Amino acid sequence: MKLGIDISQIVYKGTGVGRYVDGLTKAILAHEKEHHWTFFFSSLRRRLDSGIEKGILEKGFELKKFQLPPTLLAFLWNRLHLVNLETFVGKLDYFITSDWTEPPAKTARKATVVHDLVYLRYPETVEWGILKNMQNRLVRVTEESSIIIADSESTARDLTEYLNVESRRVKVVYPGVEVDEPTAADIKNARQKFGLDGPFILTVGKLEPRKNIRRLIQAFLDLGNSDLELAIVGPSGWDDLKTQAKNVKFLGYVSDRELFSLYKSSLFFIFPSLWEGFGYPLVEAMKLGTPAAVSENSSLKEIGRGAVLFFDPANTDSIKNAIQKMAGSDSLRRGLSRKGKERAKEFSWHKAYDRIISILTAK
Repeated sequence: MKLGIDISQIVYKGTGVGRYVDGLTKAILAHEKEHHWTFFFSSLRRRLDSGIEKGILEKGFELKKFQLPPTLLAFLWNRLHLVNLETFVGKLDYFITSDWTEPPAKTARKATVVHDLVYLRYPETVEWGILKNMQNRLVRVTEESSIIIADSESTARDLTEYLNVESRRVKVVYPGVEVDEPTAADIKNARQKFGLDGPFILTVGKLEPRKNIRRLIQAFLDLGNSDLELAIVGPSGWDDLKTQAKNVKFLGYVSDRELFSLYKSSLFFIFPSLWEGFGYPLVEAMKLGTPAAVSENSSLKEIGRGAVLFFDPANTDSIKNAIQKMAGSDSLRRGLSRKGKERAKEFSWHKAYDRIISILTAK
């Protein structure tokens, strides 16, 4: 079969969508032996990683690169729904569209990945421009996509409940998660770079309201534990978070090596998100044996099942109690570390790739 995929969002490093596209792209390059792939990439200023580009060309696949801004493509494809996909990539049997745009197609069948429906559940937590684009895009998806790939059972239920998508069109494929075990030197360098001398807890996520970091900071500060630090990793978003507290540190975007070192050396990982379609940081933490406390909602309930400490993310006292339990019990942390590593084995890109191929090639 002739298959295609939009990999434009691979350049947004540090985001869940960026990690997804990067992981799936590398899985295709590593495991594909039968089908021919065309990779579509468009960005006005950002450049595709040279290693990815080289890998595509060495496999004999096609790479279609364009210097068009995502806002233009969103207007062209989501709003006006003009200019067929084939104009850019030629004739294909199936094309996997991106999380941002939904192009019209003349002959190709479309499969689209839906990571979450937060824009419907919690519209007040989504930046206005993103909200409008998701609304426009999902109309096209529900009308035209032959297959909708959901990151979790939670998102699959949301698709049928909120958008009335027929369940036969929705296929659940858990993304893969890959991590590299950091060395002692990696850990030492990361802690020194970010000034983390003592015990610290770690949270990871773009600084936006849905990640609920503001409430986490409040719960942490209410504890009044001056021996413990809160390290916040994630790119800037549209939530203007500030605090004068010296034991709360905003680390911004960090490299993967630094991130894995921070997971590994933290006392525990905490994830207070209001809603997640999958939750990459949770699985990354579990793969590295980092005990985790997470919100008892959305996909996090199924991903962390039996392997994490749950709390109510809408309740500051619940978050505070979770921090106290985790910080105060070595045995709890050891048990969750062991259970998390076992649970995380379920999430590999080889499994995800095989599942997607079986879906696209099913008769």
